Amino acid sequence: MRLYDVAVVGAGHAGIEAALAASRLGCSVICFATQLDAVGNMPCNPSVGGTAKGHLVREIDALGGEMGKAADACCIQYRMLNRGKGPAVHSLRAQADRIAYRAHMKRLLEREVTLKQAEIVDIAPSAPLWRGAMPPSPREVPSADGGGSYILTAAAGTQYTAKTVVIATGTFLNSRVLTGAHVSEAGPDGLLPAKALSEALLRLGLRLRRFKTGTPPRALGRTIDFSQMERQDGEDTVPFSFTTPRPVKNIVSCWMTWTNEAVHAILRENLDKSPMYSGVIEGVGARYCPSIEDKVVRFADKERHPVFCEPMGLDTDEYYLQGLSSSMPEDVQERVLHAVAGLERAVMTRPGYAIEYDCADPLCFTPTLMAKQLPGLFSAGQILGSSGYEEAAAQGLVAGINAARHVQGKGPFVLPRSSSYIGTLIDDLVTRGTEEPYRMMTSRSEYRLLLRQDNADARLTPLGYELGLLPKERYDTVMEKNKAVEDEIARLDKARLTAQLRRPEVTYASLAVSDPSRPDVSDEVAEQVEIQVKYEGYLRRQRALMEELSHMENRALPEDVDYAAIQGLRLEAREKLNRVRPQNLGQASRVSGVSPADLTALMIWLRGKG
Repeated sequence: MRLYDVAVVGAGHAGIEAALAASRLGCSVICFATQLDAVGNMPCNPSVGGTAKGHLVREIDALGGEMGKAADACCIQYRMLNRGKGPAVHSLRAQADRIAYRAHMKRLLEREVTLKQAEIVDIAPSAPLWRGAMPPSPREVPSADGGGSYILTAAAGTQYTAKTVVIATGTFLNSRVLTGAHVSEAGPDGLLPAKALSEALLRLGLRLRRFKTGTPPRALGRTIDFSQMERQDGEDTVPFSFTTPRPVKNIVSCWMTWTNEAVHAILRENLDKSPMYSGVIEGVGARYCPSIEDKVVRFADKERHPVFCEPMGLDTDEYYLQGLSSSMPEDVQERVLHAVAGLERAVMTRPGYAIEYDCADPLCFTPTLMAKQLPGLFSAGQILGSSGYEEAAAQGLVAGINAARHVQGKGPFVLPRSSSYIGTLIDDLVTRGTEEPYRMMTSRSEYRLLLRQDNADARLTPLGYELGLLPKERYDTVMEKNKAVEDEIARLDKARLTAQLRRPEVTYASLAVSDPSRPDVSDEVAEQVEIQVKYEGYLRRQRALMEELSHMENRALPEDVDYAAIQGLRLEAREKLNRVRPQNLGQASRVSGVSPADLTALMIWLRGKG
């Protein structure tokens, strides 16, 4: 058997980024998919980005990941969300051609890693990993040989060995699909589930729980009456990747309609047929992405809910009906569909469904996404309790980087909350845990004014270059842009124009008439100049807060501390801290169940330790 440096189980959005990152850092990588034609599949919404998710994609790109470039190669309509608000919450979203996206990602993996169609049914550590006791500390101790190896067994009996493993199984673990009373053991889009692997993860000692997600029905475009709907065209905006030239491609339009009282009546009359309300569904769903029947119950005062008709690609006439996610029986879904304006004669090509799946407790993992008691075993994506393509890809990138560094005997790569939305996402998962599918939102970051999507390159490109994922040319381009921004702000200040630019009605472009000495700068530089000048006071205050909190982040906690023995800690805090094993005071402060009084007791104990 060949020994690989990194084995990635799963070739969805997390698995793709993990495999490519590890390979580009010099590792030999094998990536397994149960169906090679589903690499990079978009079983839910055929889109990339969205509120806070657009931030993640641009951060992935700034670090050297692939999702942003792939999106720009395959997306067919772009819109910038939240334009009416401040730049901190501006988020790019684009409609993707799902078939083109899958083909793009499959080609990339074929060129850069060993891509294998196989269902992995068992992952077991080889003898070297288990020699002696398991590490008493959850901290990663890098070793040049990766700390042992793992044996991966496929359903056909073939075995593979790898120094490290990244599990990125998405929603396939022991999954089942529900539409009304019909329940089938399947993964998304009717693909085979990964049943045996759940048992293997339990044998490894991981804690599993049951989550749920869902999709809406799809409809045939030629049977939709778009004249009754509001047209939503694309916009001339920035692309996802900082390397993609403008203008972006806006080839298609989306459409918006609304539910009504007739729709809601149908749903209320048939609630007993919904597996969510009949007790058939066991998994916990995401509160921020409810099904249409759940909306009608939870928001009974709402007279209508939006429905977005979004094309699924250029070579298909199927439309995704966002806003109508449902696990109702197929006949009920058709009745609902035909009660919506513009969908009265729509042919439903695929019914919506709910899908339940197993996932791991993220508290079992460190900020590098390595299992605390299983050196060399990483996880990323929905298996760690998150939802969404973008959250999965962000975790996959970090897991792939750390798997490679573990093999190479290098230190762990951890992004703090203050650096990125990716850092916030991972810190939330491994420190606070989650009791439902976790979705990234701008409100989750206390530093969102500093962590805008427009400055992801300035924040993270130096890190991507230092890691070895980005070439020097790209690093130099960002450094030149940063200098151009600094020089232009200094020039405006010297010319006494910054005060004018801070006025709400004045833009950098409109200031040109009173600024005859203005140099010719790029749109990207102009954007940064305007944001940094207009929000200078707010940015300064948030940087001061970041510096204040960083002192807490930098107070490391001993690896071998027994929290049960620390006086002043409440029982709940002792249990939670011993379970999470925070690396510093900052992380300890975010552990669910740790109060300010507990944190004070911990700080007093630390001072006593000298």
